[in-house]
Amino acid sequence: MAEQGAPALSLPEDWPAHPDPILALNGMGTFDWDLDAGLVHLDAQAHRIFDVTAEEDDRRPGTVGKRLLPSERERLDAMVARAMKEGRQNYGTYVRLRLRDGGLRWAHVQGYIQRDGTGRPRRITGILRDASEELGDIAARRERAAQAAARRRQTNVVEAATAALAHARTVQDVIEVVKDSHGLALLGSKSLVLGLVEAGRIRLVAEGPAGASVPGTRVTRIDEPYPMSEAVRTLSPRFIESPEEFAERYPILWPHITGLDITSAAYLPLIAQARPIGGMGLLYSDRRGFTPDERNVLIALGSSIAQSLQRAMFYEQEKDLAQGLQQAMLPRTIPSVPGADVAVRYRSGYAGGSLGRDIGGDWYDLIPLPGGRVGAVIGDVQGHDTHAAAVMGQLRIVLRAYAAEGHAPATVMARASVFLHELDTDRFATCLYAEADLATGVVQLVRAGHIDPLVRHSDGSCHLIAVDGGLPLGLSAEFGSLQYPVGTMELDPGQSLVLCTDGLVEQPGADLDDGMRALARSVADGPDDVRDLADRLIAMAESRGGDDDVALLVLRRHVPAERQPVGRLQQYVASGDPEALTRARHMIRTAVRDWGAEDDSYEIELVADELITNALMHTEGAAIVTLRVLSGRERRLRIEVEDSSSALPRRREPGADGVSGRGLLLVDQLTDVWGVEARGGGKCVWCEFAVPDES
Repeated sequence: MAEQGAPALSLPEDWPAHPDPILALNGMGTFDWDLDAGLVHLDAQAHRIFDVTAEEDDRRPGTVGKRLLPSERERLDAMVARAMKEGRQNYGTYVRLRLRDGGLRWAHVQGYIQRDGTGRPRRITGILRDASEELGDIAARRERAAQAAARRRQTNVVEAATAALAHARTVQDVIEVVKDSHGLALLGSKSLVLGLVEAGRIRLVAEGPAGASVPGTRVTRIDEPYPMSEAVRTLSPRFIESPEEFAERYPILWPHITGLDITSAAYLPLIAQARPIGGMGLLYSDRRGFTPDERNVLIALGSSIAQSLQRAMFYEQEKDLAQGLQQAMLPRTIPSVPGADVAVRYRSGYAGGSLGRDIGGDWYDLIPLPGGRVGAVIGDVQGHDTHAAAVMGQLRIVLRAYAAEGHAPATVMARASVFLHELDTDRFATCLYAEADLATGVVQLVRAGHIDPLVRHSDGSCHLIAVDGGLPLGLSAEFGSLQYPVGTMELDPGQSLVLCTDGLVEQPGADLDDGMRALARSVADGPDDVRDLADRLIAMAESRGGDDDVALLVLRRHVPAERQPVGRLQQYVASGDPEALTRARHMIRTAVRDWGAEDDSYEIELVADELITNALMHTEGAAIVTLRVLSGRERRLRIEVEDSSSALPRRREPGADGVSGRGLLLVDQLTDVWGVEARGGGKCVWCEFAVPDES
């Protein structure tokens, strides 16, 4: 009832509308199926949907049911029977109809099952509608979704392939990525072949799976009628979309691959910097033809593989160049050293597989010196480039020259530092120089900013040798201001001296001292043989995968065999060691007798004893006594006594009651000639006696 004061509503005469016009306006028809009578009533819209006329409709279910495809009719009957059996009231599904012109139409059927009081189905009423446009929209959406999914898969293929190739550093790495079974699945192909262009020919370098290549095509000319040759020659891909097309276009190749069940193939040129570097063939057995998107993906993959191959080629070329240049800068051979076993090793930073690294400045050297001595050098020029290698080569040569000239170790290092500074380069270098007398085992060590050496004892233990060091080479141009302390040690028979660069020790994020302790443990646990030990240490660096270069030199002193004096003898006399002084005196007495100077034995022993005593008293350090025979116009016996003091001896007149000051007077009176030489951080006092010829 309308509220008071409100105007009365004006309703149309046909309100409310009958449901049949509403359904018709929405393109829907109705049906009413009397299950007891076996008759079905269709309205006019339902007739239009089933494409039957009212005259054709005899109201029998089978009459309109003939429009359903047989499989659809069976499916609909089964659905209705199942709904009635399960006691459901509703069912609905899409069915396909065959129209009178032979075309197909999708329709949607929705029915309502009416039952009597006992639950027995008596009647089915429902609606029909043309679903062709609806399903067409769904199909279009599905197609668009499928295309989007395909594009995502294709994008994922490119991204996954690119990610896998990003870790490939060498050509073999690229080949392994491409021919790997996972790679084949990624590319979607059954098999592949990959070839590289070399001197106008294509050489196959990969196939997958095994046997995918054709016999006789391992090496082919670019102008031969093969699809890969054609792709490389024209710089354009070749897509073969059917077996018939393959057989027609490439009749020479097709008979050889019929057993592979190939239905299509894609041959891609691998192009880098506008020139072909190779080609790749992908063969498929589950497709015919390629969509534009698939072609674009394959071309993109080919480009990615080509760029990876070129990067790998450049890397290998640079690696070969760097290693060749490094080897040219290092000594070609290591001389045989009487009295010692020596092993040297070099590991390039490229061995760690890093990109962007060039040649390093690490080096080693072994320098034979007069009198049975040997100089061992290890060093590292700052930087990893060809300039560092060039500086290293020059520095190695001049250091060898200074040592061979007979300069003391400290002088060798100081001169090398000045030389490097005068090269007008911004590089500096660290270096360790060890001069060893293998007859006595005395080793003089000079360190210029380098890591300390290690000594491995005959019992297998190992410890660091702390050597006072000076500035790295090249940081000062004033020779007189350079101070390189000389450390002295004795290398006993069976002991090994280990010199290395920091690439063997340093690890990212680790303390250098920890690295040195770890190296000492590795040396102690290693074998006695110097070559086996060197191999073990380099293998350790390899397993660690460091990017820095490593230079290594291991020198092991022999256990001396019993031998007669051969013209040069040397003895190390430690301060406060009376036995060493006794051994030195015995060595002098024996040498004088064996060298035919018995007539002057008293004077020679007296002078030698005076020089040794002065060295021990006035320097509070050790002395090195050397005896040698010099030949020439007259045969001479030379005595050298080295100490670590740079203070020169002064000859002075002793007082009447003085007990000192007579030493040099005695030397001057008894010897034929004597003198003093500066030796780095110390000096050498020498004298000579004329002795008769052995004849």
